[in-house]
Amino acid sequence: MLLDDLDSHSLRVVRAIADLGSITRAAESLGYSQPAISQHLRRLEGRIGMPLVARAGRGVRLTEAGRVLARHARAVTTALDAAAGELADLRGLRTGRVRLAGFPSASSSLVPRLLSTMEADHPGVRITYLEAEPPEAVAAVRTQTADLAITFSYPGDRADPHRESTRGLAVVPLWKDEMLVALPAGHPLAAAERVDLSGLEAASWIGGCPRCRGHLLELTDASGYAPRIAYETDNFIAVLRMVAESVGVALLPALAVGSAGSVPGVVLRPTANRDHRTINLVAASGTDAVPAIAATADALLALDGAPWGLSGL
Repeated sequence: MLLDDLDSHSLRVVRAIADLGSITRAAESLGYSQPAISQHLRRLEGRIGMPLVARAGRGVRLTEAGRVLARHARAVTTALDAAAGELADLRGLRTGRVRLAGFPSASSSLVPRLLSTMEADHPGVRITYLEAEPPEAVAAVRTQTADLAITFSYPGDRADPHRESTRGLAVVPLWKDEMLVALPAGHPLAAAERVDLSGLEAASWIGGCPRCRGHLLELTDASGYAPRIAYETDNFIAVLRMVAESVGVALLPALAVGSAGSVPGVVLRPTANRDHRTINLVAASGTDAVPAIAATADALLALDGAPWGLSGL
């Protein structure tokens, strides 16, 4: 087999099959029809003289030869993308595509401002957006269905997706998002400057998303009790309106409160320990060499004067 038997498109096809486990999903991710990818794969197998895939139930698995190509394809296609990106940089970012993922409260707060900034500064860069909770957003970067992900993490979260699942990825902390206690305006603790969660042991709680509820359980456990969660919804506006009606109290991130807007009858106070979550930027290592991605990351960092830099990318 000669080196000329391989080309970048073939490597991308094999890499997509390796990452997605299906010729159909690989075709969708590459923007081709399934028959076109199957035909290209057969031609490639004919050129190298070895099968690259084998049937496995409803999907396919790579043969040993396929795994060898996939392993090298990752490095080769990343290098080619970086080269293409540098050429785009020479053209002054007149072109480029960035696939961005982010969690729901970022969708209505950070993302619109980011898109507006990029449209003004780099109108030639096309950004697509996928809304996803942190575990799914991290997975999207890993499988290369997203280039960047805006995520969040809680201190001490045992299910934090920014641990093992981000091995080989870059996770850059952006800023701290303070946790706020939402109280009815007439609540006895509403006049306090900060709220000690130990004073809410008897309260009815309104729980948010599963990971937010997990953080609430950890904080109240440290205060010596398990909260009585009477209602559960990940709709922040619904949570605040329930609090306004004195249905219960809640613990919400400041970003979520800001995206929901102010609700009459609700008082927001930081916790006594100034509890917070961290907003993160997740990217594949080395993507700072792709100008459109680096420009998008820089624009995100500049939104709120985040205290950390981009050196982790």
